[in-house]
Amino acid sequence: MGRARLAELHGVATSYEPAPGRTVQVPEDTVVAVLAALGVDASTPESVREALDRHERRQRDQLLPPCVVVRPGKAPRLSLPEGTALRVRPEDGAPHTRGRAAAGTRRADGPLTEVRTDSAHTGGVLTGGAHAGGVLTEGTTAGGLLTALAALPPGAHTLLAEAPDGRRATAPLIVAPDRMPLSPVRSHGFLVQLYSLLSARSWGMGDLGDLADLAAWSGRALGAGFVQINPLHAAVPGTPGAPTDPSPYRPSSRRFPDPVHLRIEDVPEYVQLRGPARERADQLLEAAAALRTSVLREGALIDRDAVLALKREALELVRTVPLSPGRRAAYCDFLAERGQALEDHALWCALAETHGPEWRTWPGGLADPRSAGTARARAEHLDRTDFHCWLAWLTDTQLAAAQHAARDAGMGIGLVHDLAVGVHPSGADAWALQDVFASGMSIGAPPDAFNSRGQDWGLPPWRPDALAATGYAPYRDLLRGLLRHAGALRIDHVMGLFRLWWVPEGREPTEGCYVRYDAEAMLGVLALEAHRAGTVVIGEDLGTVEPGVREELERRGVLGTSVMWFERNYNGAGAARPLSPGEWRADCLATVTTHDLPSTAARLTGDHVELRHRLGLLTRPLAEERATDAVEVAEWLALLGRLGLLPEGPGDEEGAVKAVHRFLLRTPARMVGVWLPDAVGDRRPQNLPGTWDQYPNWRLPIADAEGRPMSLEELVASPRLRALMDEVARLAPRGLAP
Repeated sequence: MGRARLAELHGVATSYEPAPGRTVQVPEDTVVAVLAALGVDASTPESVREALDRHERRQRDQLLPPCVVVRPGKAPRLSLPEGTALRVRPEDGAPHTRGRAAAGTRRADGPLTEVRTDSAHTGGVLTGGAHAGGVLTEGTTAGGLLTALAALPPGAHTLLAEAPDGRRATAPLIVAPDRMPLSPVRSHGFLVQLYSLLSARSWGMGDLGDLADLAAWSGRALGAGFVQINPLHAAVPGTPGAPTDPSPYRPSSRRFPDPVHLRIEDVPEYVQLRGPARERADQLLEAAAALRTSVLREGALIDRDAVLALKREALELVRTVPLSPGRRAAYCDFLAERGQALEDHALWCALAETHGPEWRTWPGGLADPRSAGTARARAEHLDRTDFHCWLAWLTDTQLAAAQHAARDAGMGIGLVHDLAVGVHPSGADAWALQDVFASGMSIGAPPDAFNSRGQDWGLPPWRPDALAATGYAPYRDLLRGLLRHAGALRIDHVMGLFRLWWVPEGREPTEGCYVRYDAEAMLGVLALEAHRAGTVVIGEDLGTVEPGVREELERRGVLGTSVMWFERNYNGAGAARPLSPGEWRADCLATVTTHDLPSTAARLTGDHVELRHRLGLLTRPLAEERATDAVEVAEWLALLGRLGLLPEGPGDEEGAVKAVHRFLLRTPARMVGVWLPDAVGDRRPQNLPGTWDQYPNWRLPIADAEGRPMSLEELVASPRLRALMDEVARLAPRGLAP
């Protein structure tokens, strides 16, 4: 009982429900390991008792919790001694008052604002003695506290408490809007994996210039309101014999984009190359053209490392060209704005060039970013660190240009960026932010009806206690960087804002457990940063979702993700039927498929079943899988026919692809996304879950129905794409979103 109580106090679940009505107990050694990763020893009965005693003393002695989050209509839960005074130091340093400020509230360490529960109180003292124990909670004297704190401008402020006995405490105070920003109009747009979108100017994979072109064309010619792309996070670099992991969902850093996405010719200094440098740059351009041809015309896979090698050499040449005064000033502004986070990221990149990316094996104390050895390395690697800072700046400027192109083309949202659920354990973020990641843990998913073995994604989780202790600064910094040039942000596995499945190192995914996060704080910080950036937020809420989560996300203005094939009525007895358009939720991004699912053509024809059979991924006999899949497709086609959305007939593949998009446009969804490969009949998934080297995940260019790769120029000229998008543009709702 003591260990279970200790686990509960730290948000560690001791059981879970893989299916309604079925409860599975978490192994005791898993609970012990997870608590240890949170800095709590629960290995013996004595250590459990000591940990419980420490927790009780800490709760009794602390004036303020590690972090306080407040929003309109939601009071913070504070337990304060009678007569405790609270003051606020605003984020911007400017005084913010409500009513008459008490005397003596300005101190040398910054302007302070007295927070008072009632203007009738004297002395600016927040009194809790009117209630037993002096506890200020919602429904008691906290009403005044809520009013006072909620009147502060949104931001990351500091709350100061002073008790009558002289004890003082400070805590970060996050004042958040109640909801995320929402687009006022319904819109449609493309979903695409950027690397797969090669143009006549690409260096072997899609880049930010291609993204800007796609956005400008689709906004102007098709009336599109957005383009959603895969995460552009920096990858862990490959080494000889070990190529870079091509998955955009296992990055080195989520705080900075990868310079592999740069359009080299768009860097202003590139055109100023002269002499031997110009000659070598031209040779690299020819090599890039050959690499592009090998992908588009010869059937080669996208080779990220080959692309990066060419671009890296070209960028080394470009860096020899001095920046103009204006460009130098802009670069210095970027360095100042991104601060320590950028310096750490760039230093990791420089050290990885010398010692390899596995930082745990680095010599001389370099595994610790704050060690004396690392401090010396900072001085020794100034030039290479500056090189990687410069690459981050160039990438940031091209991201800004792509978003500007989208908005200039009339897009209401523009670029929809993607936030991966975690980072690579050997990457820059895991090195620089060791204190806020749980050592020896990996996130994944528990066993369910679709995967009896569970999943281990190999990504270290945030420590919820460490996040709170920092005032969620690493999380805020991450979001602020991602939202710089985004009209919307998609959050992969958005359920992770509430809880994550932790798997101790060396154990099977079935031996993990859920660890809970402070969803009020996670959503509050998200709302704050989205509010500042004016960005829409989309949550990928597919799969197993605990009760109440979708409802809370909807209340907070986070759009869900609705994929047509999954939208069925699962209530009651019998087979689940497809939902009619009027039964869909409005606050969502509606799509037919995603990067992790079969293309629409493959789903309609059953090709995806054959592919999984060839790769040995089926868990049932082929005939049974075919039959089940055919029934599901037939049910959808029948519904489309009844709604009059399939005039071409069920045997017309292109007509059926149009029909499913006509269906999406009948729903009340705020956003309707068209998977770009669907528009030209591509049958191949970009990623096939459950495979590693059996299938070329994340390395395929967009192709037509016959598997022939297509350039951006060919996509734009495709009659099939134009016919589909003419239908979408004609049927897309133009009015205000519900």
